[in-house]
Amino acid sequence: MRHDEPNETRQKVTSAEPNLPKPTSVAMSSPPSAAAGRRRIGDLTVHPIGLGGMRLSIEGRPDRERAIATIRAAVESGAELIDTADAYHASATDDGHNELLVADALQALGNPPVLVATKGGKVRPGDGRWLADGRPEHLRAAARVSARRLGVDAIGLYQLHAPDPEVPFRESLEALSSLVDDGVALRLGVSNVTAAQLREAYAVLGPRLVAVQNELSPTALSSLDVLAVSEELELAFLAWRPLGAVAAGDRGDDYGAVARSHGVSLQRIVLAWLLRLSPVLLPIPGSTRPETARDSAAAAALELSAEDRARLERSHG
Repeated sequence: MRHDEPNETRQKVTSAEPNLPKPTSVAMSSPPSAAAGRRRIGDLTVHPIGLGGMRLSIEGRPDRERAIATIRAAVESGAELIDTADAYHASATDDGHNELLVADALQALGNPPVLVATKGGKVRPGDGRWLADGRPEHLRAAARVSARRLGVDAIGLYQLHAPDPEVPFRESLEALSSLVDDGVALRLGVSNVTAAQLREAYAVLGPRLVAVQNELSPTALSSLDVLAVSEELELAFLAWRPLGAVAAGDRGDDYGAVARSHGVSLQRIVLAWLLRLSPVLLPIPGSTRPETARDSAAAAALELSAEDRARLERSHG
């Protein structure tokens, strides 16, 4: 797949100042306070709700003006983590669409202290498919193009998008490690991995590994074992598609009832529940409208009562 370079130079995006709280064990019976629950990513701490950029750039994406407004709304509402990827585009001719979009939006905001996390290791040939490419040479080249698109000297958090079944996992990990050696990335992460693969990644990368990104929601709980390992290793767990199928009705009755009792949206209740699942968990909901970006960020300040938590727990059987 061809990687187009940006047409103009962009300003460097800075990161939030470090502040290092120690994570505690996962326990819904003793949840952390969301209002004070900034989350650790390596040497940084960030607002507990991030923004996932995929839906702003793939098929069905909003127009550019609304996409920029959505990023602006998320940042102005407190988001300090934006997750993107070089594969977030809709056709084979607009490679890196989301990376460029995020860079433009942040530049227009004066480059606030936002950690931009991007990913490499998946490619899209333009026919709707998502293909893996974890070859070391591909990852090293892709990361350099991503840095240029984002307008940074070094990527704040660079993640392997997914293990490539055709490439030994260790080879992909060693390629990521070389990016830190070469000054292309400051921190590393892995995505879409098993608990065993996360342990292997930590064994290879050590403290350079600061995050794992897997799907986790009330209707997709298969990564709870990965969450447990991430907590044990003190790694941030970035939860993609955090709303799951709740809005479509699966367990939506209980979440909807709690939402009505608080007078807030269903999505805000889902995100508040996730924040109390673990102090290392950061949901990265994808928004395509400023209103939903603001609503998602507000989940950080929502306190769930013991009764609320018990009802939501019962909905999971």
